[in-house]
Amino acid sequence: MQKVEIKLTQWSEGSGCGCKIAPAVLDQILGSSQTIQKPDQNLLVGNDKKDDAAVYLISENQAVINTVDFFTPIVDDPYDFGRIAAANALSDIYAMGGKPLFANAILSWPVEKLAPELAAKVLEGAKAICGQAGVIIAGGHSIAAKDPIFGLSVTGSIDPVNLKTNNGAKAGDLIYITKPIGIGVLATALKREKINVDDYQKLIQYTCVLNSIGEKIGPVSFVHAMTDVTGFGLVGHLIEMCEGSGLSAKIVLKDIPLIDGVQAYIDQFIFPDNTYRNWNAFSAKTEGVNGMELVILCDPQTSGGLMLAVDPSEKEVFEKWMVDEGSQSFLIGAFMEKGESVVKLS
Repeated sequence: MQKVEIKLTQWSEGSGCGCKIAPAVLDQILGSSQTIQKPDQNLLVGNDKKDDAAVYLISENQAVINTVDFFTPIVDDPYDFGRIAAANALSDIYAMGGKPLFANAILSWPVEKLAPELAAKVLEGAKAICGQAGVIIAGGHSIAAKDPIFGLSVTGSIDPVNLKTNNGAKAGDLIYITKPIGIGVLATALKREKINVDDYQKLIQYTCVLNSIGEKIGPVSFVHAMTDVTGFGLVGHLIEMCEGSGLSAKIVLKDIPLIDGVQAYIDQFIFPDNTYRNWNAFSAKTEGVNGMELVILCDPQTSGGLMLAVDPSEKEVFEKWMVDEGSQSFLIGAFMEKGESVVKLS
């Protein structure tokens, strides 16, 4: 009997962070579920901030960071699925400038249809990436369900003076990202069986690179704000930074880096359906976008790079420091005083 190849990406409509609930629907859910809670002065960052993780002060010099992130398969190989999911979850801690300490796994698995051995490989992949970060998977929770889902709840720590949030940008700050855009496009090409071998390797390469530079950025005073670029795309997370900081932003399309080969797929109209979902949510706040430019702006990233607000007077220092640390940085625009549009493209 011929062995049937298992393709994990065929078990869900979306993949990776592209399966996030639409921004407008999420706002409706959160807005409708607000309950009166007693204020807690030790909660430095909560869900009202639209930030990457919750932060709770436990002493004068230490705060705990906690996040949870999980999604449906973005690749077919279970080991790589685990690696990508782990890197993506750890990113939330790094995006706050923190150090991840330990994690708990979250697993949903259709045990009657997909072999438990495949789920074990997912966990192996996650442990490999966590090992790179010096993080142990201490426990977790699993359920039997119809869709394979995996992720982590990660706990980290930080000195509160080093905390980076997504709402600290200042007018004039330069906008940098640390990874090129295109993960959603490549994941869709894989799902449609249109991706070539080289581009598949790029998909794995970029999604498995840890955003550990974020921990080192924490103490850097001239980086005023930080977040990571995930399911809402570049423009969605930039809008969150702008609105949280009471600013607008101007970005230069040609300066937005794309993963090599991604444009060829866009030209064939290969990109996630959720790209349009993102555009529908953010188009009213965005100016100067023409035609298919929306794909670059709204492509949902999984384990995407960091987005930073950097003091313009420290431009050369910052860029040299990033090179010395072995990290890429791409200058794509600047924050400015609040205008009619939240984000303007040029």
